[in-house]
Amino acid sequence: MRKVPLGRTGLEVSEVAFGGIPIQRLSHDDAVAVVRGCLNLGITLLDTAHGYTTSEERIGAAIAGRRDRVVLASKTPASTAAEAEAHLAESLRRLDVSHIDLYQLHGVSDAERWRQVTAPGGPLGVLRSAQRSGVIGHIGITSHQVDVAKEAVRSGYFATVMFPLNFVAREPGLELLEVCRETGVAFLAMKPMGGGMLENARLAFSFLRQYPDVIPVVGIERLSEMAEIVALYDTAPALGERDQQEMERIRQELGTSFCRRCDYCQPCAAGIRISTVLNVPAMMRRMPPESIFGQGWARAAVDSVADCQDCGECETRCPYKLPIRARMKEVVAMYREAEAAWRT
Repeated sequence: MRKVPLGRTGLEVSEVAFGGIPIQRLSHDDAVAVVRGCLNLGITLLDTAHGYTTSEERIGAAIAGRRDRVVLASKTPASTAAEAEAHLAESLRRLDVSHIDLYQLHGVSDAERWRQVTAPGGPLGVLRSAQRSGVIGHIGITSHQVDVAKEAVRSGYFATVMFPLNFVAREPGLELLEVCRETGVAFLAMKPMGGGMLENARLAFSFLRQYPDVIPVVGIERLSEMAEIVALYDTAPALGERDQQEMERIRQELGTSFCRRCDYCQPCAAGIRISTVLNVPAMMRRMPPESIFGQGWARAAVDSVADCQDCGECETRCPYKLPIRARMKEVVAMYREAEAAWRT
């Protein structure tokens, strides 16, 4: 697989990265085999996170004896310096390494979180100190909200930004990409398959290949999936008129229910994190049940829908005209049913 520059870091990485969410669903041995298979296909950038339960340990086991051939990326959801220090130490232990090439502030998607992570004595300061000591090579950030992401990219603090981009949710990402090009910050594309909403890999990655400075981070749990994607990059398929028509058809079809997590619907008067609620079904497909039903974040998001005042302000602000209130009720019903089945 061809290698491309990772922004201005001086690192070169495979033009497709491995995303570490889905391997949580596998057994340890199967997960290790999948990661090693991806390395054999030429994947050199591996992305995981402190919050991805078993993912860091499994990637660490898979790269044993191959550390010098990979670029490791992980993330912290820390809101305080103490949390950032603890998460970084645990990531190093789980990965069984002394150095992480790229460590990212995870899920910085609103103004309050941006203030938390960049405040004096906060998580960013911990990461900058770790970078000076050589424990971290570069610092990145991940976000789902384009205005916050643009501020982060322009701040000069970060070498990379990870943001959603696919042929359905493309407008905010392409807007951010222009800012990345101005600043030299590398663009890592999360959700290249729409968080599981898109099924046609050829269309999805042919679209992304139009932007050679975008590195998609692909979460897979079967080696055949990555092999298909690598083959698409090797053959460089072009998008024809029929492909464009099919992409537009899919965009229209998903347009009534697909949340792009742009968060233009915020702020909610009732304090509901709407995009989190609407993306619970996608996370239910991608993550192991114990991460959805055994931890508090999903239940808290779903429970918060009860506070909805039915004002409809979110729907007036949504650029995609989604029926947000009706969709949130559907998510609540789906979650309750799935949770009850899991607990029985």
